[in-house]
Amino acid sequence: MEHPPYRLAGELDAFLGDPADPSETFSYARCVELDEKEEFPAAICHRLEEWGLADHYVPVRAGGRLRDYEQLLQLIRTVARRDLTVAIGHGKTYLGGVCVWIAGSDEQAARLGADIRAGVPVSLGLTERAHGSDLLAGEVQGAGTDDEGWLVSGEKWLINNATRGSLLSLLTRTDPGGGPRGFSVLLVDKRELDEHTYRHLPKIHTHGIRGADISGIAFDGARVPRSALVGTEGAGIEIVIKALQVTRTLCAALSLGAGDHGLAIGLDFAEERELYGRKLIELPQARRLITSAAADVLLHEAVALVAARGVQAQTGELSVTSAVTKYLLPTGTEEVLDGVTRVLGARAFLKGVHADGRFQKLERDHRIVGLFDGNTLVNLNSLVNQFRTLARGWRRGSGDRDGAATAFDLTAPLPPLDPARLSVVARGCGVLAALPAGVEELDRLAERNPALAPAAVAAHRLLDVTDAVHEEMAGYPAVMTDVPPQAFDTARHFTLCWAGAACLGLWLRTAHAAADGETAGLWKDALWLRAALDRVLARVGERADGPAAPGDRTEIHEALLAELRAARHSGRLFSLLTQPERRAPDPETAGITAGESERTSC
Repeated sequence: MEHPPYRLAGELDAFLGDPADPSETFSYARCVELDEKEEFPAAICHRLEEWGLADHYVPVRAGGRLRDYEQLLQLIRTVARRDLTVAIGHGKTYLGGVCVWIAGSDEQAARLGADIRAGVPVSLGLTERAHGSDLLAGEVQGAGTDDEGWLVSGEKWLINNATRGSLLSLLTRTDPGGGPRGFSVLLVDKRELDEHTYRHLPKIHTHGIRGADISGIAFDGARVPRSALVGTEGAGIEIVIKALQVTRTLCAALSLGAGDHGLAIGLDFAEERELYGRKLIELPQARRLITSAAADVLLHEAVALVAARGVQAQTGELSVTSAVTKYLLPTGTEEVLDGVTRVLGARAFLKGVHADGRFQKLERDHRIVGLFDGNTLVNLNSLVNQFRTLARGWRRGSGDRDGAATAFDLTAPLPPLDPARLSVVARGCGVLAALPAGVEELDRLAERNPALAPAAVAAHRLLDVTDAVHEEMAGYPAVMTDVPPQAFDTARHFTLCWAGAACLGLWLRTAHAAADGETAGLWKDALWLRAALDRVLARVGERADGPAAPGDRTEIHEALLAELRAARHSGRLFSLLTQPERRAPDPETAGITAGESERTSC
């Protein structure tokens, strides 16, 4: 199946050249070198500007090319697969602009869009040294002036691109009393400020993404005009919360790219390394680690696809989708990288020994993905706050099921994003509301194709778990000032149920279109779906199916490994859909097909 977002991502990848070639601007070697120097990847970002990546950060109404958030997901994933520092450092501009895309005027959006397309970095100033993610405690003040502008004073800290960025979407306390209606978003243009009224704080030396501009900015009576106000005065918290729903969903691209990169490093090592007179890939434990990581990579890709399409197809439920995605993909990708670490052994921590030391950098860089735009607990807590509404919706079968159907079907056109549909609290969950009917549909398909029976059994187990999780959710009070630890466990299980339902919906609605092409083997007989459901059920403490589970898992893992090796040997990205990599096939293994790979690896 040829899918436009993957095709465009492939064009970007081709433009950037072979990352294994040290002479390329955006090479693995160059990224490791910059990391050692803690140097911002300016030349690489310029290369991305040459291709026009920044145009895709700007909606069409503001003069850009952003129509499809699934497309933006794949573009950022492509950059992140090469280097997370670059993806985070360059992609921060989208984060800086999103408040304007959500709530700004057409004139404001057009001006900002022109700046972004011209390569002007933009940042988002939310956090402060003393308050972290507690946005309501923010102390940066905007005192009103006679000309209806503001004099801004205070400090924002741990801000990506705070120094390099020329524009800053700044959450500001415009009512001294604070509170939910006491903050506004101001689009501050540092080029127009008196240089004596602000200063940049020193770059923070970080464990990962060492080259990124993680710094801060302090204001001292900086005069900001009334035209800088984004949306209405006092709506800042609501605007930021809605904007973060979009950005948290797109953070999936960073984890997808990291998972792609880590899995490739692990597989290559297992194919090359000999231990006890055998290739590492031939040892059962190594094979299981690699195939478990591969199953997780496909699970995460499926979740990200449904979530990114949900930005436009299920906008009103993005408070749920974004929290699920921002929790599940960073934590799940950490598990992928942990599995690869166990395959690599000591080489996972060494520089210049295997793969130019890329893995130790990758593992360090990815740790930060789970921290920004709301950390793990923030996202789980967001779900806890919606427990009662979601539990009632589950009992009633309510939710945007039509939107979910569009999100599941990769051939379906997406409606334009309507920011007015964004909501702080969702009234239901269409992805999960579609689960019972999806299970019944898979049962009917399994009657005609017995090869689907294991997937159908696993889907029934998922349905039972989902029902039990919602029963737990219903037992919590509507308002909790002190959230018990068990509630976070329930929220974690909810994210896994959502993931399983998303996988089932995606397979049911898209398998017909994906039945041909290089990735068809993953879709045939629901191979990737069975692997994904197996991983979901294992994480919630459930067996995928009855007594035959261990043998069935072995069959799934061996089939998945065959597909993984065939993709890697032919130079393709291991993915649900085809996106060629810019890598020459290994001449010794380029002719191996999936079936031959399975036979020769046993």
